[in-house]
Formats: sequence, structure tokens, C-alpha cells
Amino acid sequence: MTEPVRLGIVGTGSISLRGLLPHLTMADVQDRVRVVALCDPVLDRAQAAAAKFGVPAAHPDLASMLDAGGLDAVSIATPIGLHYEQAVTAVEAGLHVHLNKTMTTTVAEANDLIARARDRGVKLVASPGELINPRLQRIKELVGSGALGRPTWAVTGATFGRYHEEEASARLGDDPLTNVNPAWYFRKPGGGPLYDMTVYGLHALTAVVGPARRVTALSGVRISEREFRGERLPTDMDDQTMIIVDFGDAFFAHVYGVAAGSLPDLGRPLIFGTEGTINGATLNGEVIDYPGRDVAETYGYTYALPHVVGDHRGMEEAHVFEDVMQLVDWITDDTPTVATAEHARHVIDIFESAYRSAATGQVQELTTTF
Repeated sequence: MTEPVRLGIVGTGSISLRGLLPHLTMADVQDRVRVVALCDPVLDRAQAAAAKFGVPAAHPDLASMLDAGGLDAVSIATPIGLHYEQAVTAVEAGLHVHLNKTMTTTVAEANDLIARARDRGVKLVASPGELINPRLQRIKELVGSGALGRPTWAVTGATFGRYHEEEASARLGDDPLTNVNPAWYFRKPGGGPLYDMTVYGLHALTAVVGPARRVTALSGVRISEREFRGERLPTDMDDQTMIIVDFGDAFFAHVYGVAAGSLPDLGRPLIFGTEGTINGATLNGEVIDYPGRDVAETYGYTYALPHVVGDHRGMEEAHVFEDVMQLVDWITDDTPTVATAEHARHVIDIFESAYRSAATGQVQELTTTF
């Protein structure tokens, strides 16, 4: 393509309002991509977002946005349980698709979506594209070259806390752009800390050490009800999950997604070996050098990404913007990305198999790779 990619955004919740729209409507990317339409069942939110960010059209649902035409691609930024159905609809309409994390909730959904995209000749990019990050690329090289000796075990995970209830810019105001209710994060399907937060660390870990073979887990609901602005939000999706992931040859990882509490000094990734430890940005306590290290140290881990330049640095959700730009590059320049649907499917396999292990009390063999 020689013209800018015409992008529609599905969902105008927190991730769109704080990340996708601020980045993708900046002047410096308009020669590559233009957001031309939004949709959200809360139509006044979609309309207010369109007015704020200069987007030409707002629709109440994906069907009406597709009926209006004029799109090359969509970014799906809705609750995770809706991703599969909406992505299938977009793919069948012949559109390229970026899916915010997590791509789908099941391997069966992921398999079907990947097959449909292949058959329709459209491209899928799945967040989070952790291996795009130059620090993680360097860590992968270090582990592969034996810098840790023989890797022995690893840890990754995330904690819900009250992050979503207390997102001031998106949750605590009095207008459609600042009063987004977070209830879906605690409900089936697609809620819970694994799909929402642990997905980052597990993408990073598997990007470095490769695909896993099997899992065993314990899981359940620890906090059965949450409070948001005086409203009681029921929790029916597990908020406490502890997983042991087997990568083969007695190399294991502890992976968790929990309601509260966190491990101290937990880098992304944290990998132990016979000759040392990689913990985030350090190898045996020494800072790892990589292209863009100065940017990362100034702005944060996700700000050394290739498209995150100029005023994009310091803005929220830069990594999501990067993943969309990976799709834009793939469409316009035929430049493939490491943020693949196959990698996302493998992480989904680990999560889905963990829940199945917790329900059955049995170790689960994984069926995917990347």
C-alpha cells in the first residue's frame, strides 16, 4: 500500500482512551495510519472519543462500522471475551486485525482465527509483542549463548491489586471518557489476572526460552466481590492462579496471577541458571547493554521500541501503539512481525491448560508451539 492504512478501533474503553487514540492520532504517524472510525455499544463514549481525537465516524457496534466501509484494518480493544467473535467478523470482512492482549480465551478460538486469516489472506498481529523490545532480544541472545550456564528455573507473574478500579484518567470522572466501568475484568469469560496482566511476563519468558510442554496448577476465586465507586462488582473469574510450567528436561517456571501481593525485585524476565541470574535489565547484578538502553532508563522499559519516538515517549501504553504499528508496517511494507498469533496462541494454551489442570487435578500436556 502507498496510502495510509485506514484503521477502525473496536471499543473505546481505557486502553483506547489512554493509549491507542492518543498515539495513533498524532501528526507524525498520519502518513502511515489514520484512525477513521470507532465503535462502542456506549455510543456517547464513542462519539465523545471521536470528537476529542478528530476521528471522522463513531458507530454503536462493529457491524455498523463495517457496513460503512472505508477500512483496511481494525484494532480490537474490547473485553477479552469478545475478541474472538469480533476478530472473526473483521477477518471475514477481509480486514487485517490487531488484537490487544489476550488474543482469545481458548486454543480452539485461536486455531480457528489463525486458519480464517490464512484463508482470507489477511494479517493478524497479537499483543503483547514482547520480543519487539530490544532489551528482550538481547536477553534472548545472552541465554542462547550460555550466559546463564544451564538455565534451571524462572519466575513471572502479576497482581491485580486495585489497579483497574483506581485508573484515575479513565474510571473516576463524571463524563463518558472518564467513567469507564471495570466490571468485565472480574468476570467470565476473559477476566482475571492471567489474561489481563500475567500475559506480559509469560510472553516475555517464552520469547526467551521457547515453548513449554506441560503445566500443572491450582486456581480459584479469593476475592468474591469488589467495590467500584459504591457499586459492588461480583468476581466469578479466578483471581488466584499458581502454575508450574514444564519446559522440558527439568527446566521449570513458576507463573502466577493473583488478587493481591507481589514478589519483590521481580524483573521481566527473571531466569536463574547454573552460572547466574537474569533479572529484568541485569545479568548477575550488572546492567545489560542493548540498543536504546538510555531511552529505557529515562522513560521506562517499553519506550525503547522502534516506533516510540519523539512525543510518543512518556505517553501511556506505548507498547500497544508499537504493536499496531507492527501491523501497519506489515500491511504497507510487507515487513512481518514477531508479535505473532502463533506465539499468542501458545500463551493462551498455557493459561487454558492451567485452568483445566486446577479443575481436574491432573498435569496437562500443551498442544501448541510457535
